[in-house]
Amino acid sequence: MSQVHPLPSVIAAIGETPVVELSRLTRGLAGRILAKLEYLNPGFSKKDRIARQIIEDAEAQGLLARGQAIVELTSGNTGTGLAIVCGIKGYHFVAVMSRGNSVERARMMSALGAEVVLVDQLPGSIPGQVSGGDLALVEEVARRITVERSAFRADQFRQSGNFRAHYLHTGPEFLRQSAGAIQVFCDFAGTGGSFAGCAAAFKEYDPDIRCFVVEQEGAAVLAGESAAHPNHRIQGGGYAMPDLPLLRPGQVDGYLKVSDEEAILAARRLAREEGIFAGFSSGANVAVALRLLSSTHRGKTAAVLINDSGLKYLSTDLWEGLAELRNVQSGT
Repeated sequence: MSQVHPLPSVIAAIGETPVVELSRLTRGLAGRILAKLEYLNPGFSKKDRIARQIIEDAEAQGLLARGQAIVELTSGNTGTGLAIVCGIKGYHFVAVMSRGNSVERARMMSALGAEVVLVDQLPGSIPGQVSGGDLALVEEVARRITVERSAFRADQFRQSGNFRAHYLHTGPEFLRQSAGAIQVFCDFAGTGGSFAGCAAAFKEYDPDIRCFVVEQEGAAVLAGESAAHPNHRIQGGGYAMPDLPLLRPGQVDGYLKVSDEEAILAARRLAREEGIFAGFSSGANVAVALRLLSSTHRGKTAAVLINDSGLKYLSTDLWEGLAELRNVQSGT
């Protein structure tokens, strides 16, 4: 019997998430979808990876002093990862978040020891629909707090640790777990870090792997469109920001759009048919992968990330009306 060695902390449990085939969703289609279950990280999202990488890179570079505060703007997932890493390592973490994001995320960060600063949305904004304008207000507050407290800014939109976490770990794990079978990769754009890191790893392995950035319909500014619908329901991305510093255009084979309704339907199907309880952006990734297998990429193997847990959206409309829908389907 092999000896079991306990991990030194929960930080060591970040990564090496499993890959599963979504064989029920693809029934009747020519092709496969392989999904990497990032919601099984300790903080229930892929952002645990970048939290660890950004902090460990800063420590290695001498950018963090003992007892120094760490500040970051977040929709909740990066903040949760940072709360975990900072709590273990002994740093005080300040999470700055829009009130438009789900309340579950703020409560989770607070429970993990973070100081949570909530920023009001722009007048007329709708809770659950965080626009680029709302995010700009959060950024302004995060910058002010960073200066006031002489803090380290864990800037997920610019810190190379975001890219490195996925280039060094997520992408290579996916290739190993799939035996290199990946032919298509599609990823909803938040900071662009997971797309950039995975795409770089995939294309180093095989330049013919097609990598697509997924954007919100009506706010596909990376594809060169105007932001006609900046207030959408897919939290954690689609902010209609025309410049994502971590994205490398040479690795983008195309830009694909997804609607709120497509993302929600796919997330609900993931839960009901595959037993995978995930959030909006995971639904967006799966919706686009299904579309590709039904059209231009029949017979291919598509890779997607299941970005975070549906538990973070119980107060949102992602899961509204399910009991009524079930009653209609059963004829009661």
